[in-house]
Amino acid sequence: MYLWLKTLLIRQETSETVSERQHAINLIAAVDAGGIPLNPARVNHIARALGLEVSRHAPVEDTIARIRAVVAEFSTARE
Repeated sequence: MYLWLKTLLIRQETSETVSERQHAINLIAAVDAGGIPLNPARVNHIARALGLEVSRHAPVEDTIARIRAVVAEFSTARE
């Protein structure tokens, strides 16, 4: 029973990590395609989910640049 629960929790943490990364990748792809994020709170949420500290008064452009740096680290980690 303990092993099953531990496995379930590990899978949940892993899927959340993948989801957070995917949201960041999708955001950067949308910005690169010419999209403009209309909800700064959503951008801040994605940044915080990646472990970044973000002020709610920070310019969205700065937050996106920081997210872009984290996404670039994902790419170099895969290689």
